[in-house]
Amino acid sequence: MKPLMLQGHERAITQIKYNREGDLLFSAAKDAKPNVWWSLNGERLGTFNGHGGVVWCLDVDWQTINLITGGGDSSCRLWDLETGKNIATIKTNSSVRTCNFSYSAYQAAYTTDKAMGHPCEVFIIDTRTVDDSISSQSPILKWEITDSKVTSMVWGTLDETIITGHEAGDLIQWDLRTGKKVHSIKEHNHQINDMQLSRDGTMFITASKDQTAKLFDTSSLELLKEYKTERPVNSAALSPILDHVVLGGGQDAMEVTTTSTRQGKFDARFFHLVFEEEFGRVKGHFGPINSLAFHPDGKSYASGGEDGYVRVQSFDQSYFDYTFDYNRD
Repeated sequence: MKPLMLQGHERAITQIKYNREGDLLFSAAKDAKPNVWWSLNGERLGTFNGHGGVVWCLDVDWQTINLITGGGDSSCRLWDLETGKNIATIKTNSSVRTCNFSYSAYQAAYTTDKAMGHPCEVFIIDTRTVDDSISSQSPILKWEITDSKVTSMVWGTLDETIITGHEAGDLIQWDLRTGKKVHSIKEHNHQINDMQLSRDGTMFITASKDQTAKLFDTSSLELLKEYKTERPVNSAALSPILDHVVLGGGQDAMEVTTTSTRQGKFDARFFHLVFEEEFGRVKGHFGPINSLAFHPDGKSYASGGEDGYVRVQSFDQSYFDYTFDYNRD
């Protein structure tokens, strides 16, 4: 099927996310204006105006009431989705690199970069009542990261932990009652660009600059599977209905102009979750893929690229009919 091309950003896409029902798709980019789209027909519903620079991250709560965004203008902002209004702005000392609502959406976590003499920090805030008062409230919890900075993050099971991915390739699990480190592993040897949970939250996948994506157990951080490519992986997502993984990436933007698009450097690549084997590729972007997301019904996926486009690709029937041949003996 022909993909929907969503053209609303002037610069590279940094992150895309569906809401829980999948009727809305949110996109953040380096042009300061996050967008929201109807995922069915690609029509743009609106933009969220207020950031003064690149928007690195966004997340939507499970009831699709509020949106949280973090940007290079040293602010984390909360938005009312019905009106598009900026309800609260939390000023930070440096760029906000990651932000996520907890599953219950009673809390949100965001992290700031190590920059301008300020350390990388993790903040947990109370989001049960979202209004102006959040700007002046102290966070529930905050702590400094003394090692390499946080580049990606997900919430752990039952909102009791968060797991942070770091520039040096470490994964660290934090206890939110104490703000202390519970567990730390280093399975990647380069920056972790993206982390996404499985539908039931029991597993998560990481995408790294070291040209691999890896599957981990959310509670124990045990490494379960590894998917290898020949170029940096910027994003990876898990299908909600099939044992499939999609990876996206490409070389750094500086090297892009020297290569032909025909070489398949910017394809979305599909791997079998269990067997770790690649079984399909989808072309389309004219630059590295920076963010990927499966639709919650598993029948389509979206990708956001360095070229500023968001593409929504529905799967043909052959995708669902495809079975992996293996010996059952």
